[in-house]
Amino acid sequence: MTDSVSPSSNAAPRVVTAKTSQLTPWQLLALSWCGFLALVLAIAWLELDFRLADVLYRWQGDDWALREHILLEGWLHRGGRQLSQWLGGLVILALLASHVSPKLLRWRRALWYLFLAVASATFSVAAIKQLVTMECPWDLARYGGKLPFIGLLEARPADLPDTACFPAGHASAGYAWVALYFFFSFTLPRLRWAGLTIGLGLGLLFGVAQQLRGAHFLSHDLWTLMLCWTISVALAGWLLVPEQPIAASLPEGA
Repeated sequence: MTDSVSPSSNAAPRVVTAKTSQLTPWQLLALSWCGFLALVLAIAWLELDFRLADVLYRWQGDDWALREHILLEGWLHRGGRQLSQWLGGLVILALLASHVSPKLLRWRRALWYLFLAVASATFSVAAIKQLVTMECPWDLARYGGKLPFIGLLEARPADLPDTACFPAGHASAGYAWVALYFFFSFTLPRLRWAGLTIGLGLGLLFGVAQQLRGAHFLSHDLWTLMLCWTISVALAGWLLVPEQPIAASLPEGA
């Protein structure tokens, strides 16, 4: 598969791919949400949240012994948040420079997209955490805490304290960067899979670290990923190539 960009040096780079299936942003989102909802239902039916948390809890001696571990709490929790903030700062600097330097002018639209996608994703996850009350594993009596488990759609007793553990806020510091896939698709298509790998890799790393600490269930991270992906796809369809479908590369024969 060969990728190329428009030969014009004055026009914004566009995705030009060979042998790809074209999906509009809304078709891509519809397929993504169908797959995601099927996965979430399977996790709920198989009780994978609890099965995984049970294994992690027992492995740590029936305690969240890694909750304050320097690698997980220091490097991957606090340090991971700082890394995402530094990356965001670099995007802002590049965006500001694109309004000054003619050489960066052709990158301005893509940089605006990346800034808005990452900022919107992290803000949306943080806002939902404040609106939805749900316990962390370490809050639950099942794992040494004091509270019962109340499902996302279950009625919540009025006497229970408010908690903010859903969706996974820290994982959004990584998963928000799945927007790099569309950023590079618009600018340097050969790097688009590397961009997607960075976003998924950081989100997975941060999410696993928090699960090991007892801060989140698996489904909390998956909801965060889906929210970040939804915002990235929707903004890509609006800001990057609104006049043509998004080039979604699918395996040949798919």
